[in-house]
Amino acid sequence: MFQLKWLWKNLEKDRARYILALCLSVVCSSLTIATPYFSQRIVDTFIAGDHAAQNLSQEKGLLITLCLAMIGFSLLRTGLSYFTTMQYEHSSQNMLYRIRVFLYNKIQEQDMHYYDHNRTGDLMTKMTGDLDMVRHTMAWIFKTIIESLTIFLAAMVYFFTIDVKLTLWMLILSPPVFVVSFLFARRVRPMYIDLRERLSQLNTTTQENISGNRVVKAFAREAYEIEKFTDKNINFLKANKTAALVWLDYFPYLETLAQAFNVILMIAGGLYVMNGRITFGEYAAFSSLIWGLSNPMRNIGIIINDIQRFFASLSKIVEIYYARPGIVNEHQATDKRRFEGTIEFENVSFKYDTKTVLDQVSFKIRPGETVAIMGSTGSGKTTLVNLIPRFYDVTEGRVLVDGTDVRNLELDELRGNIGVATQDVLLFSDTVDGNIAYGDPELSEEETVNYARLAAAHDFITRMPEGYDTIVGERGVGLSGGQKQRIALARALAVRRPILILDDTTSAVDLETEEHIQNSLRSLDYPCTKIIIAQRVSTTAEADRILIFEGGQLIEEGTHAELLAKRGYYYEVFMLQNEGIGRQVG
Repeated sequence: MFQLKWLWKNLEKDRARYILALCLSVVCSSLTIATPYFSQRIVDTFIAGDHAAQNLSQEKGLLITLCLAMIGFSLLRTGLSYFTTMQYEHSSQNMLYRIRVFLYNKIQEQDMHYYDHNRTGDLMTKMTGDLDMVRHTMAWIFKTIIESLTIFLAAMVYFFTIDVKLTLWMLILSPPVFVVSFLFARRVRPMYIDLRERLSQLNTTTQENISGNRVVKAFAREAYEIEKFTDKNINFLKANKTAALVWLDYFPYLETLAQAFNVILMIAGGLYVMNGRITFGEYAAFSSLIWGLSNPMRNIGIIINDIQRFFASLSKIVEIYYARPGIVNEHQATDKRRFEGTIEFENVSFKYDTKTVLDQVSFKIRPGETVAIMGSTGSGKTTLVNLIPRFYDVTEGRVLVDGTDVRNLELDELRGNIGVATQDVLLFSDTVDGNIAYGDPELSEEETVNYARLAAAHDFITRMPEGYDTIVGERGVGLSGGQKQRIALARALAVRRPILILDDTTSAVDLETEEHIQNSLRSLDYPCTKIIIAQRVSTTAEADRILIFEGGQLIEEGTHAELLAKRGYYYEVFMLQNEGIGRQVG
């Protein structure tokens, strides 16, 4: 019931149209009794009645009127049916559009925790197949239910006006039909929930394989990926077949019961015609409208089948619809101030699920300061910088920007003051110019070129087929790792933010290019606090301060010279990278 209320809520702007369609379905389906009625009159008056021959010669006008009425009502019903179908389509498609936009915005607003726990393939399934199942149900299944129910009731009312006893004989089959349908519905519903999950797994495998095709090819794992996909495909096939075969288990019973209506009519109706209880025309009316009883019985199985699919899909859509991010962006329309760039961590701890990633970290970065962060893999470096723009929230302690806890800052204002070049570089399927100007679409061509120069990207961009107008493939396909990093760095610089976070953005460039980038960062023409995660001493040596992390804790802090003098982790890395004498503390 809750899910139906949800549908009604999202149908708000098209409710009148949809209600009109439902009413027209009732009217259109009720008109099905017109043809049997006119057939009955024609048969009893002009074919099988006591005075049929006389009426045929004397009442030709009535015969023509009845025939024209049959044709007219048939055309009217056809026209109404077409108009009704259009109303269903318009209202369901409009609703689908609104829900898809809302869900897309909803997904955009979710925090990183949501993306960490929801597979991309599953989200894609919800946004496509599940939504289309909802639209199909609104446009066709509900329509079929209304029409089947109306035809059944209209036929019953008409049959009762002809002969109550014969109608009751026909209705004797209804209870067994509903019992079979109930058993089918109870058995098939969990199967469609499982089927939907198998489809989600299949889509996830496909998405991961396509996005990671370079890795697959690099390791010559095509055969393995094909086998993995085939396994998921077989699982989906088996689940699909199982659900389909369940329907086939019950189909013979429903079909037999539906056909039994004709048997009952032939036996009981034939006897009633012979003993004069009903006329031949009334029997003809029963015969021509018997489908009004049998077809709804046949449709019950199909309707239940699709309704189960519908509820399985709808439950997944509602999950997104009512998902609430832990970190909420209110998008408040306030004047965005420019921060000075002071950053402070006060006894910050962070846990990912149950794993402690950061433990009691404290330090302060002054405006305009360049701070480098080093540490072994898994030491918490990336998590640390992700806490500044509130991609995640601290478990304990506080992160302050310009003296204010980031949890008390409006997210658009906070993130509008931070430029980020992430470790995992993502370029959009757009021009090089469009990727660099992504954070500021109003960026001029001259400024785009300037920031590309600062990031040491201008030279290779100009050698590309169409220069800055070259379309970059999906995720930067066609570019080397270093080229992608430099475009991502130019994108981060172009927004001219007072805080700049660079997460290992020069790891794939040569030393000469790295030196050019370091010089560019030191000579930026706007005030900027820089936090640079790096593993090369050549990158960190010129920083105002270097922070060393190990196991989620800050273990060393100081300048390049101070850390070398301490002869700790930083000294070991320096010796490895500059003398290659192995790890030693001496």
